[in-house]
Amino acid sequence: MEKFFKLKQNHTDVRTEVMAGIATFMTMAYILSVNPVILAGGQDQKLWNAVFMATAISAFIGTILMSLYANKPFALAPGMGLNAFFVSVITGMVAAQGISYQEAFEGGLAIVFFSGVLFTVLTLLKIREKIVNAIPKSVRVGIPAGIGLMIATIGLSTNCSIYTADGSAHMMIDFLTNGPSATLAAMGDAYPQMILNVIVMAIGLFTIAILSHRKVKGSILYGILVGSVIHWAGTFVLGGNPFASLAEASFIPPFSDMFELTFFKFNFATLTKMGWVTTIMTIITFCMVDMFDTIGTLIGTATRAKMVDKDGNMPDMNKAMLSDSVATMAGACLGTSTVTTFVESAAGVEEGGRTGLTSLVTALLFLASVFLAPIAALIPAAATSSALVYVGVLMLSAVKDVDFTDVSQSVPVALMLLTMPTTGHIGDAIGIGLISYSIIKIFTGKAKDVSGLTIVLAVLFLIKLFLPY
Repeated sequence: MEKFFKLKQNHTDVRTEVMAGIATFMTMAYILSVNPVILAGGQDQKLWNAVFMATAISAFIGTILMSLYANKPFALAPGMGLNAFFVSVITGMVAAQGISYQEAFEGGLAIVFFSGVLFTVLTLLKIREKIVNAIPKSVRVGIPAGIGLMIATIGLSTNCSIYTADGSAHMMIDFLTNGPSATLAAMGDAYPQMILNVIVMAIGLFTIAILSHRKVKGSILYGILVGSVIHWAGTFVLGGNPFASLAEASFIPPFSDMFELTFFKFNFATLTKMGWVTTIMTIITFCMVDMFDTIGTLIGTATRAKMVDKDGNMPDMNKAMLSDSVATMAGACLGTSTVTTFVESAAGVEEGGRTGLTSLVTALLFLASVFLAPIAALIPAAATSSALVYVGVLMLSAVKDVDFTDVSQSVPVALMLLTMPTTGHIGDAIGIGLISYSIIKIFTGKAKDVSGLTIVLAVLFLIKLFLPY
């Protein structure tokens, strides 16, 4: 392992890498249950089973590529936001073409596959490398901070399940605005669970912070475990059984459902009905979103881990991006939406993960989840939220490198900091940063500072903002 992963060269060891890989998996494990719910669209259980299998196996394939080929500590899985985008496209097909959800689903998989092919071609031709270099350094410095805010927001809202008055899982605005009495009246029986989630998140966060301050290796993992134990105990106190799902759970993977419904199920006929212009633009949109999400995640987490050079570039970034593009094609063949590099990889990086050994551990855990899904599902989202909030706070330190006296830096970075957590899209936030940077530079007499490719990217993002999907 020392020879293959170059552990000493990267100032790490086996124990640190293994702990980091486990931490990354535990913060990502929610995708195993969430992705099938989103993509199955309320259809029958067999489609849910098929997407679950595709999610776990594609996460394994993408992450093992990142490990063995790129030797980077990043993990991949079907991306949140990208899966919702996928569903919006296929529901549009159902409405416009009058076809079944399954037919539209198969058409959507074909679009994702072609976007992966385009993604791979751009990588092999090193065009993506040029695109990365076209992102100005003044914009890059704000990416880690934006990702930090987004990760913390995910931890406080979605994972912590702090509810608004209408019962939707979102941020704690209603709770802080109207106070506990009004929130209790609005939520009813759901209120105790929300309080438990907040307690779990807070205790887990303080555990991680205190152990990290004391230089305890594995602090993030220990914080998640402490939060999990408290959540299980609290569930018992509230009259529930946190392990009830094990009694009815099946440890036999539903391979047959995947082979029947999603495995290499590409329906090209639905694409011809969409029209070639719409199809091509949708493929390009999928590719752009995935590409810039990946670029942003890699730059953000690598910067935090000090894995970049003086110009802010990550060595062998092309290998990491190629792993991502191949994983997208593999995911489409298996039956899921775009596979991308997860921002939750920052949890493993913060734990000390610096090489592909971290991602190898995460990949093996995703593979094991195919057979041990009910056990993986026992990790409560509220417990992982503490890790996400902690890592998010640490990544905010990147703002110290922003020159706030220069409006061509401060305005793009500020817009990214606002856009990433509110939209949940790293790529869109980078696009807004590029647009604002280009406009300010051009109209302040510094057009020569903006490269032609930067302007092209800014224009493409402007076009994307007005696309129907």
